[in-house]
Amino acid sequence: MFVSTGDAELSVGTAVLTIVTALLLGLVISFTYMKTYKKGIHSQSFVLTIIMIPAIISIIILLVGSNVARAFSLAGAFSIIRFRSAPGDPKDITYIFFAMAAGLACGVGLIGYAALFALILCGIMLLLHWINFGRVKKTRRILKITIPENLDYQGVFDDIFEKYTSGYELQKVRTIDLGTLYELVYLIDIPDDLNEKEFLDLIRCRNGNLNIVFSLAGEAIAC
Repeated sequence: MFVSTGDAELSVGTAVLTIVTALLLGLVISFTYMKTYKKGIHSQSFVLTIIMIPAIISIIILLVGSNVARAFSLAGAFSIIRFRSAPGDPKDITYIFFAMAAGLACGVGLIGYAALFALILCGIMLLLHWINFGRVKKTRRILKITIPENLDYQGVFDDIFEKYTSGYELQKVRTIDLGTLYELVYLIDIPDDLNEKEFLDLIRCRNGNLNIVFSLAGEAIAC
């Protein structure tokens, strides 16, 4: 059985093979994503999305074929769809493009190449995850300290940092509360035996008991 796609005919068997392959590659990519996810509990909806994207893209490519008019019609239809979501992690966005590329390769008939590059990239991602490539040291923290405007922030906490940390760097200084306060953002490395309460109490005494935020270095530094 054949289905016309404009100037070419597509067999049902080919279409089924393409879609099934795309779904399998989506499963492999989603499995890799779950195994390399480092932020706790991953989103089930995102995992299901990764599985579906290759199949959806391959179906679109199969329907369009080489028909230019149909391609422009689909582009117009998709242009009216508006996606509203918060900006995701760069790694999540990369997996979206990964899944789209797999679906595109399946849709144009390069099933073998699609499977090859998907398996290679998934293997590389698993290897990089296993060796913790590019991972920031576990002892690295972000320290945000609020100080009054009359306190000179240059070197004000250096003696405390030199005693309690193994390294520190002032990342950012900004004014808050209409310029009445300063917020200092430090990137610090702490030893395993750090007494955090004693460390923060010394800072609290020096900054007038204003706000202090002590967080993981993987968290974004607010602008």
